[in-house]
Amino acid sequence: MKFNSLIPELSVSNIEISKKFYLNLGFKIKYERKENKFCFLELEENQIMIEEINNNWNTGTLEYPFGRGINISMTISNVDNLYNHLIKNKVQIFRKLQVDEYRVENKIYKDKEFLIQDPDGYLLRFTN
Repeated sequence: MKFNSLIPELSVSNIEISKKFYLNLGFKIKYERKENKFCFLELEENQIMIEEINNNWNTGTLEYPFGRGINISMTISNVDNLYNHLIKNKVQIFRKLQVDEYRVENKIYKDKEFLIQDPDGYLLRFTN
């Protein structure tokens, strides 16, 4: 198995609810340690780990929404298909699908993207 250089690990309040949520987004379980309430997930080339709160990693009190001040950006092959799938399944959209422009030095990049929140409030950005 190939591991990305950067893999976020999210503390979640309920591993089963979070697993179901991410699987419904199209993530696949690569492996899990059920005894630790841990799951390693992958969607295309995006990898993420979720683990039920165990006080191993907490730097302070966790309260909803978790992950304030960060959004996790994931590039996927067909952002329109995922967005339409989520709309069809009545997943609440945090920010609707739109094209945003970002300047990198002297070049403008256009990203089609939308954002949702996972069950614990982590902000997920899907982009093309």
